[in-house]
Amino acid sequence: MSTVNAAHVDRLLYTPEEAAEVLSFGRSTVYELMAAGQLKFVKRGRSRRIKRSHLEEFVNTLEPQSH
Repeated sequence: MSTVNAAHVDRLLYTPEEAAEVLSFGRSTVYELMAAGQLKFVKRGRSRRIKRSHLEEFVNTLEPQSH
């Protein structure tokens, strides 16, 4: 595990860009999920942050795709 990944584990809040990296999604996809209400976030002024627990909650709602 790299130092960058270890730092992510200890974080409580992520920027949308950091969340995209953690989820292995594009930045635009994270913003779309936030706008659709599928990914919860907190807003302070113009800044948006995603709680680690909200990322975990989102991932737990994903269903595996069958072929």
